[in-house]
Amino acid sequence: MEVRCGDRLVIFDAGTGLRPLGNALVRDAVQVQTDIFLSHCHIDHVAGLPFFAPCYSSASQIRVWAGSLLPERTLAPVARTVMSAPLFPGTAAIFKAAIEFRDFHCGEAVMPQPGIVLQTAPLNHPGGATGYRLEYDGRAIAYVTDTEHRPGELDRHVINLAHRADLLIYDCNYTDEEFAAHVGWGHSTWQEGVRIAEAAGAKRLAIFHHDPDHDDAFLDAVSAQATARHSGAIVAAEGLELSL
Repeated sequence: MEVRCGDRLVIFDAGTGLRPLGNALVRDAVQVQTDIFLSHCHIDHVAGLPFFAPCYSSASQIRVWAGSLLPERTLAPVARTVMSAPLFPGTAAIFKAAIEFRDFHCGEAVMPQPGIVLQTAPLNHPGGATGYRLEYDGRAIAYVTDTEHRPGELDRHVINLAHRADLLIYDCNYTDEEFAAHVGWGHSTWQEGVRIAEAAGAKRLAIFHHDPDHDDAFLDAVSAQATARHSGAIVAAEGLELSL
């Protein structure tokens, strides 16, 4: 997910969507100076790093951040493992960009660029994950994935991230009906997303991180049910653009 803060770029997670984003930046001759914030380092959230075209440009300056690894691990060797044999035909040494890997302790506030502040909080996911709240120019976005809720108990960390946010992007992998069969898998439901949005006073809810078995017809039904409960709810789709 990319966020444009004026002329500055912030990216959340580095899945396969990072490839078309990078191609578009190169095609538009954008000199890339960006920060990539990882929720965690499971493969579906880092697999796009080796295919991000700006990594191969000496004009690019890229910082990659993670808050879910300390103290057992640090990000740099984890990222380099993704970009090494036998997983990748090469190493991080082939990159020409100035790339930094930065670790922080989840719960710390981070200011990656002037005027942009990120609050962070731990999420309930196997191996750990980080939720983010980005604040810029009087607006706030909460990026909350991957996380598993506890039925009947609103997660205070998530509530704080989403408090009066203009947009809450939330892990809605399952429905409440499906959830019981997936306890411990580290994901939540769209109904919990609605409950969080309502409790936190979030203006809009983006239903995100869909189960691959949910086809368009299924998600259309989710959209109808969710918007009936929260007028600001939308089902996220690749390529969706929102202006706050």
